[in-house]
Amino acid sequence: MKLYCLSGHPTLPCNILKYKSTTIMLDCGLDMTSALHFLPLPLVHSPRLSKLPGWITKDGNTMLEKELKDCAGRVFVDSVPEFCLPETELLDLSTVDVILISNYHCMMALPYITEHTGFTGTVYATEPTMQIGRLLMEELVSFMERVPKPQSATLWKNQEMFRHLPAPLKDAVEVLTWKRCYTMSEVNLALSKVQLVGYSQKIELFGAVQITPLSSGYCLGSSNWIIQSHYEKVAYVSGSSLLTTHPQPMEQTSLKNSDVLILTGLTQIPTANPDGMLGEFCSNLAVTIRSGGNVLVPCYPSGVIYDLLECLYQYIDSAGLSSVPFYFISPVANSSLEFSQIFAEWLCHNKQSKVYLPEPPFPHAELIQTNKLKHYPSIHGDFSNDFRQPCVVFTGHPSLRFGDVVHFLELWGKSSLNTIIFTEPDFSYLEALAPYQPLSMKCVYCPIDTRLNFIQVSKLLKEVQPLHVVCPEQYTQPPPAQSHRTDLMIDCQPSPMAYRRAEVLTLPFKRRYEKIELMPDLAESLIPSEIKPGISMATVSAVLQTKDNKHILRSLPKPVQQPTGKKRKRLNDEIPEFKPPKPLLCGSITIEQFVQSLEKHGITDVKVEDTPEGHIVHLQSEDTLIQIEEDSTHIICDNNEPLRTKLRDLVLKFLQKL
Repeated sequence: MKLYCLSGHPTLPCNILKYKSTTIMLDCGLDMTSALHFLPLPLVHSPRLSKLPGWITKDGNTMLEKELKDCAGRVFVDSVPEFCLPETELLDLSTVDVILISNYHCMMALPYITEHTGFTGTVYATEPTMQIGRLLMEELVSFMERVPKPQSATLWKNQEMFRHLPAPLKDAVEVLTWKRCYTMSEVNLALSKVQLVGYSQKIELFGAVQITPLSSGYCLGSSNWIIQSHYEKVAYVSGSSLLTTHPQPMEQTSLKNSDVLILTGLTQIPTANPDGMLGEFCSNLAVTIRSGGNVLVPCYPSGVIYDLLECLYQYIDSAGLSSVPFYFISPVANSSLEFSQIFAEWLCHNKQSKVYLPEPPFPHAELIQTNKLKHYPSIHGDFSNDFRQPCVVFTGHPSLRFGDVVHFLELWGKSSLNTIIFTEPDFSYLEALAPYQPLSMKCVYCPIDTRLNFIQVSKLLKEVQPLHVVCPEQYTQPPPAQSHRTDLMIDCQPSPMAYRRAEVLTLPFKRRYEKIELMPDLAESLIPSEIKPGISMATVSAVLQTKDNKHILRSLPKPVQQPTGKKRKRLNDEIPEFKPPKPLLCGSITIEQFVQSLEKHGITDVKVEDTPEGHIVHLQSEDTLIQIEEDSTHIICDNNEPLRTKLRDLVLKFLQKL
């Protein structure tokens, strides 16, 4: 069993498990942090960004002047942002049989895999994962296509040029794997390969293994996966949460007794409490609004935004904010808000019960009805007419490199009355803000990540007790900025196996057994013999039939009567001949009793020699040796067939035939 690690990002995993003749891809996350090295794409022409000076090397080389721009003391690539793909050269991705998706954040690289590697398999995901994943991809494509760039920067990636670049650009990794965004047609083709599954549904893969999705408690439709055969079990735990939020709670019982547990997608901010961050978010928002400022919240169109809106719903009246408009701007805003209300069976019990009252499970439905929350596909059109300040705007993208958020930063960045609140933990807020400096608006970092922290992981591993744990190397050592915090790493026995990008791990357990089914007529024909008290054994002579990784023992075919006539010879050639098997022998030979038996039969000149393997009985007058070992007996007797036969029969008297 081998694990191929294609991604170096611990919360955006992409691994391949080779197990029992199947090749299974576990997630295909897309690392978008590479976008931070690019200039923002403004929806409205930005004089500031358009007048940035080109970057010139220390020796005056102007070759990269058009591709790289100097902005706020940093060098950025002036091109459409590109993303870091999973490793595609480690093995032939056309051999992948299935792709298992754990949540909608971990499928953003799917079109690159399914449409450009020769992949012909099936993708398994829950319905909310696929539908919300489609929304995230659709939003990403829309952000890119509505602000086309005339040129594409490629010269800066040249190895000769790259080593002269200033930090942090020259510290960027895997730049040659970076690719521009896919198209909507590629998204549709990729999603056409998805087969929808439900929690606890068992799916057979080629008869070799069975896969089962379990609720992971992180977001709508998020799953952990069990991959098991009759005698081995692998658990894949990715993006899980034990907190009580809107999704179904995490299913832990089925993770028990795993041979290997692959663990990814832990919280990116283990020191932050999500409840405390929500409280800080609300109080900072209220302070800004009361002072006449606007609040900008860069976010994804699904996930944490549902919890933020629910928190604000309970908070705005008590804080005196009921007259303040909330705007949610995204090409998929309407679909996202509607989907969250119709996936009732994927919600926690509390929200499920509301559906039968009937009430909408999320309170943002009421915010929309009372006009407190309004949603728009972009800043153009209706939003321009309805826009009033002070207000709160939820919009994408959290990287601040594309989407409507770029416009609001240009619009509000010069006033210290306004505040930008970061709630998504995927991007460093300082890196995200770098091309907008100097910035007067206040910045508040309230990252909300409900995924498992290291204390919860430690407790979970003690409960489910896997034999081996496999995880990204980042989880086996303290964070670089907090090297003294040994509590911020996975601590279990035996120590976890760590992996990094482009590594192949041989997982530490071997398959020992295979299940074989006996046909009823064959089972009836078996005659067990007792070889020890309470232990019986029977020999089986049968035909082993293997098909679709299932093994069946069938009775031997009955001998066919010899046909008469001209076709006799040809028919005999075609029918395989099954000879009756020789009986198996078991038991042990007691050397003293064997010597006595020889003497009874007139063989008296016997010398016994002990060896590490057993005994050698030397019949000196007959010049014959008998080697008696634990699992075999050899009679070495030259040119005396009657004696050899006699000795064989004496040996057989001590053994039992099966």
